[in-house]
Amino acid sequence: MTAKKINPVTPGQRHKVVSNFDAVTASTPEKSLLRPLKKSGGRNNSGKMTMRYIGGGHKKRYRVVDFKRDKDGIQGTVKTIEYDPNRSARIALISYIDGEKRYILAPNGLEVGQAINSGTGVAPEVGNSLFLSDIPLGTIIHNIELRPNGGGVLARSAGTYAQLTSREGKYATVKLPSGEVRMVLITCKATIGTVGNSDKGLERSGKAGRSRWQGRRPRVRGVAMNPVDHPMGGGEGRSSGGHPRSRKGLPAKGYRTRTPKKASNKFIVERRKK
Repeated sequence: MTAKKINPVTPGQRHKVVSNFDAVTASTPEKSLLRPLKKSGGRNNSGKMTMRYIGGGHKKRYRVVDFKRDKDGIQGTVKTIEYDPNRSARIALISYIDGEKRYILAPNGLEVGQAINSGTGVAPEVGNSLFLSDIPLGTIIHNIELRPNGGGVLARSAGTYAQLTSREGKYATVKLPSGEVRMVLITCKATIGTVGNSDKGLERSGKAGRSRWQGRRPRVRGVAMNPVDHPMGGGEGRSSGGHPRSRKGLPAKGYRTRTPKKASNKFIVERRKK
């Protein structure tokens, strides 16, 4: 899959780079796996704005994706590769031999008509979901669980992957996309391969309106505000604003915000790079 640069026939298309959707094989989603998706506009239950720069956006429906991959011992066949407006990755519609249909994250190399499996005694091939205890060391994986049968939470974005580096006792060591090296229980599942749509990072919207279609309102820089509104606001002329920090005063650009006494710190072998 490659990105496609648009011919600049209008100003909004001059810098536009989009996915060419070569891998997508169906334009209509599976109706039984769709759910309504309500927009909040960044407001809470009392109508107060609690998240800025959210609003508008095209109407979408949620695709129910199977992150647990718990149909062990039941073979499935890839029916379609589809676009999902709710995530950067593509999704694949799987039809199982018992008649059930489910969506999964589509890894690179997954083809329509390919058979996939999950559980114990399954070959470590692209699209198959195995326990970390059964995956060969050095294998590229994604959709990794942190708790057994809790569903995959790590390495789910387009083009991301992790690597299983070692096993010791009841823990496996996994190198995550951020560079962090972390211990995960070997009874957790992961899927073989790299998440598809790896050229997602090359895309450029081309115009502000496309961000509005995606539900993003304009973001105001802190240095453009007044001192009452932001720690970096105010000053004569175009002031730089001092040390980069958030609206609440927390430093940015390398300041560590992780709680020092967090319980899961003991599972981190090596922290992510700055």
